[in-house]
Amino acid sequence: MTFTQSITICFSKYATFKGRAVRSEFWWFYLFSVLIQWGASIVGAVLFIGESAADMAMGADLFSLIVSLVFFMPSLAASVRRLHDIGKSGWWLLIAFTIIGIFLLIFWLAKEGDSTDNSYSLS
Repeated sequence: MTFTQSITICFSKYATFKGRAVRSEFWWFYLFSVLIQWGASIVGAVLFIGESAADMAMGADLFSLIVSLVFFMPSLAASVRRLHDIGKSGWWLLIAFTIIGIFLLIFWLAKEGDSTDNSYSLS
């Protein structure tokens, strides 16, 4: 899956928590969201240049917050679909609230998906 295909698919399945997402779909979309987040921080800081350092930081934070809110639901949906691809329930995302769980979650998200149908495959 290409970079643009993954972005298109993730936004078209904005709040779709059913089905599966292949590894490349998830990671290309994740890269896109990180790059947009960085860009929003830079734009926010540049717009408030000449102001005090606190105002400049607030501008960067404000733009980052807006981008985070836009990307929250599609990122969550893509993560759930990615876990479905390896045969795990989307509820496993809650393990990220623990320190060790973050590492386990990254491992699962990077793991190759099931090559056969599983209980999360769409019929």
